[in-house]
Amino acid sequence: MDDSRGAGVRIPPPVVFILFIFCCLGLGQIYPLDIGFPVALAYSGVVISILGLVVLLYLATLFKRVKTNIEPWKPTSSIITTGIYAYSRNPIYLAFCTIPLGLGLFFSHIWLMLSVIPACISVYYLAIRPEEAYLTEKFGDEYLAYRSRVRRWL
Repeated sequence: MDDSRGAGVRIPPPVVFILFIFCCLGLGQIYPLDIGFPVALAYSGVVISILGLVVLLYLATLFKRVKTNIEPWKPTSSIITTGIYAYSRNPIYLAFCTIPLGLGLFFSHIWLMLSVIPACISVYYLAIRPEEAYLTEKFGDEYLAYRSRVRRWL
């Protein structure tokens, strides 16, 4: 097994989320959806986005601490199965979802919130499937056991 390219993911998942955010912001200019959220809900969007950023920072330090690469185009040296990874196999991608959802709530921008749907579908095909195949091949039964007890998203 050639492990030099990791899972072989070609497009970084954050780029996928950013691309769909910009596409949906453009759609908002063409087809505006004027819906105002209550102030309390709007400000909860800020909290949601900040929480997502905190989770991303925590996960980045976790990957550094266990000395494995966070980037899916680099080799993985170990599977993280504790902490947040005991509940979701893809908490990083879930954290990416919180940012457009939270900002969409804050700015009352439905299109921004909707950008999460095509981004998640794209990340599934562009990153998650190759990652799962790579981890299955590299770690075998260890990864299969983890996969059987922990859901892909939540």
